[in-house]
Amino acid sequence: MSSPSDSRPGRGAPTAAPDLDLATLVRRPLHAWRSSVSLRVVATTLALSLLVAGLVGWLLVGRITSGLLDAKERASVAEAASGAADAQRQLDAAYTGPQTKSASVIVDNLMSGLALRAGNPHLYEVVLLASQPKRGDTPERATADVAESSVPTALRTAVSTDQRQSWTYTEIAYTDGQAVPGLVVGSPITLPSAGNPAMELYFLFPLTQEQTTLDLVRRTVLLVGVLLVLTLCVIAYVVTRQVVSPVRQAARTAQRFSDGLLTERMRVRGEDDLAKLATSFNAMAGNLQEQITRLESLSRVQQRFVSDVSHELRTPLTTVRMAADMIYESRDEFDPATARSAELLQNQLDRFESLLADLLEISRFDAGAAVLDPDPVDVRAMVERVVESAAPLAERRDTEVRISAPDEACLAEVDARRIDRVLRNLVVNAIEHGEGRPVDIAVGCNEEAVAVTVRDHGVGLRPGESSLVFNRFWRADPARARTTGGTGLGLSIALEDARLHGGWLQAWGAPGDGANFRLTLPRTVQGPLTESPLPLEPSDAGPRVQASLATPYAGPRREEVPK
Repeated sequence: MSSPSDSRPGRGAPTAAPDLDLATLVRRPLHAWRSSVSLRVVATTLALSLLVAGLVGWLLVGRITSGLLDAKERASVAEAASGAADAQRQLDAAYTGPQTKSASVIVDNLMSGLALRAGNPHLYEVVLLASQPKRGDTPERATADVAESSVPTALRTAVSTDQRQSWTYTEIAYTDGQAVPGLVVGSPITLPSAGNPAMELYFLFPLTQEQTTLDLVRRTVLLVGVLLVLTLCVIAYVVTRQVVSPVRQAARTAQRFSDGLLTERMRVRGEDDLAKLATSFNAMAGNLQEQITRLESLSRVQQRFVSDVSHELRTPLTTVRMAADMIYESRDEFDPATARSAELLQNQLDRFESLLADLLEISRFDAGAAVLDPDPVDVRAMVERVVESAAPLAERRDTEVRISAPDEACLAEVDARRIDRVLRNLVVNAIEHGEGRPVDIAVGCNEEAVAVTVRDHGVGLRPGESSLVFNRFWRADPARARTTGGTGLGLSIALEDARLHGGWLQAWGAPGDGANFRLTLPRTVQGPLTESPLPLEPSDAGPRVQASLATPYAGPRREEVPK
């Protein structure tokens, strides 16, 4: 067995490269593209510049090529026509003189004259061919070792058939194996000898100079295009940076401002639009800081008032409770009306004490003083205990409570006292508002969360009420009597308890379909939570389902103004 030090690479030893899958390689450029304005602007400028530069370069090279070839073609055709006419005159003169030479000598003299006419270096090459079919010993010649294959068969057919000047672009091949692009112009001539055999005189104009010029033009256009594209990209980057940098600064300032640093401000430089933006942002931030400070001061005053009143009321309430307990214990000695009054006094004192306890709990949440005492707990057992404690109320309401839970344990780190309070509140509300119909409780869990849903089949919630059920002192029907004497703060406290654990408390409801409340808690306090193991919308819900209220944890409250 190797020691831990054996697994460390030695000095200079190569380390293994991290494994990168294809998804990561694709995700990183996409993330960079979505998160960077400069990258998108520069990339877009590069793409459009390449497109425009390519199109302009293609049009420019095409026009230059067309112009060069047109000029070369006109000059070559004219030169070939003049040369063919002179050749025909030389041949006619050679056969009308006092001494007629042989056809080979005449043709040699003709080719020498045409070679001299072509200049040095040769402006063109000359090929003299006999028309097909060849008659007798009609001589054929070519200058500068030009191969006969340089003249395309189609061109020879056109010249011999139409008996007029024709031309085409082709490659000029030499007997040493070289080949260059060229223009071949052919004209029919006759050799004034026995039978006037038809001949074809071809002028082959190399396009080497034009090819060199076009190559230079293409390289120049490519170089200029690349420099232009790079210049445009640099300009786009510089301009974008001038615009994006203040925007990024504004985003960072706004982020710090939203994190609670209310004194953050943007730098104001110049008098342009960005400076006006910074000035407006700073003015908005100052107004928000003033309003937030004022609201926080008011909130602290309200919280202190509620806390002080709640505490101050406990002392006289304790005295009243002691007197009421004595009266309540002696109610049998009173007349019926007084005895009933003693019972009512006892019930209202119980409700008053419950209200004070809830107000104190709300004040702790508002002050950010609420703390958790988490322990691993099986949520199934908690649900069973809550249902057992609510059994007397369910019997009085003639309501059946049904529990559906998995066989395996649904463990989560929770504050048992707080979650027990949340579940008790949801179950009691479901029994109270269930109109005597069954109440269904479901428990579910997955790798990251545990969830409990409490479903009643009562009157349900009207449109828009699902967003109000967690408001303090809100009631769906203010005229409806409470059989359990609730304070109107139960769901608000339950929501804060769920948020304190990093969980969700959500509501669904529809008229005639009842209501469904779902509590979702992470396995560990403030642990990851992406989805709930149980659906919020019941499977047996009708078509009248309304919107639900999702309340994910939004982070700790901020009560103090940063200095």
